[in-house]
Amino acid sequence: MVLSSYERMIARRYLLPGRGDAIIFLVAGISLSAVMLGVAALVIVMSVMNGFRAEMFDKTVGLNGHAVVQGYDGRIPDWRAVLKDTRATPGVTSAIPLIEQPLMSSFNGRVEAVVVRGMSIADIRANRLINSKVLAGAIASLSPGSARVAIGSQLAEALGAQIGSEISLINPAGQSTPFGSVPRIVSYTVGAIFEVGLYDYDKVYVVMPIEDAQTLLLQGDSVGVIEVNTVDPDRVVPILAPLAAKLGGRAVISDWRQFNAQFFQALEVERVAMFTVLSIIILVAVFNILSSLIMLVRAKTRDIAILRTMGASRGALIRIFVVVGTTIGALGMVAGVALGFIFLFWRQRVVDFVQLVTGQNLWDPSIRYLTELPSKPNPVEIAAIAAMALVLSFLATLYPAFKAANTDPVQVLRYE
Repeated sequence: MVLSSYERMIARRYLLPGRGDAIIFLVAGISLSAVMLGVAALVIVMSVMNGFRAEMFDKTVGLNGHAVVQGYDGRIPDWRAVLKDTRATPGVTSAIPLIEQPLMSSFNGRVEAVVVRGMSIADIRANRLINSKVLAGAIASLSPGSARVAIGSQLAEALGAQIGSEISLINPAGQSTPFGSVPRIVSYTVGAIFEVGLYDYDKVYVVMPIEDAQTLLLQGDSVGVIEVNTVDPDRVVPILAPLAAKLGGRAVISDWRQFNAQFFQALEVERVAMFTVLSIIILVAVFNILSSLIMLVRAKTRDIAILRTMGASRGALIRIFVVVGTTIGALGMVAGVALGFIFLFWRQRVVDFVQLVTGQNLWDPSIRYLTELPSKPNPVEIAAIAAMALVLSFLATLYPAFKAANTDPVQVLRYE
């Protein structure tokens, strides 16, 4: 909106009123602060929600892949042929054979439920999620027949185990004897402790070479599943459709949506609900801008009448008050975005400080799934939040602006 020099001067005076108009300046400052807090709250919450979804997706898919090929009886005897067909499917970037089986573990009298995950040595060392999160020991110490395993940090804490500890894995489906089935108990040395950052995985996972897992579970040369990654997780179903038809009755394909559908749907619903609720804060701030401009118009009625008699057009008055209100909204929006980014940068320290002051554990990984508060700002969403604040601020200026433009100088100045 282009203003003339005198319009800019008047708008600047109304934005920075004199000592006699301190109450108007105070209300305008409160309006600006309200817009700032509303925008900051939306930026923070939406970035945290996006970060939570991204972290959950990356860590879940990082260990489970975009989809898995499963045998009907929990085993894929001809897994090499299935693996070849899977890797030959267009759009598939990787296919990893593995064994995944829930068992029991024990150490020094402590017993915990675990999930044994058997992978080839090459796949274990190529797994970025595990290798980048090793807290102690070395993944390189694992090799077929070495009786060494890698365990999650939460499982190590629950068992009281550390590097070099001998933990026992208990397979209930042991060998049959004349006295019944005897559980199979095998001891393994902890060679590495990792923390992927997802509590449910760090609490139960035991990673070992696939050959050792086959021996422990008495599975021979078969595997349990084939983990599949594709070029686009959102198109995993059409990409794997030819493979599903080729496998026929040998195996079934399940994708990441089936494993986590309810969780991600609930997260999306919560995200929309939080955006709607927090948008009301900006709406309330806009009403503050409206009220401050109405007060300004009433306080400056005599000045507006004089301007009209001096030749100021109605359009000029409309532009002046629209610019005043929109400037308050724009300054609040910029300050809110800046405050949001500052909070996001220090978010974990803020959580730690609040925990220290209150003595409460605000971010329990067993409840929140993740070990740290995540964040992933989305430029498109932040631009939409900024645009919404500006548009609402502009709309709030229209009524006071037209009210000022419609001031009748004759009625105001007749007794002057």
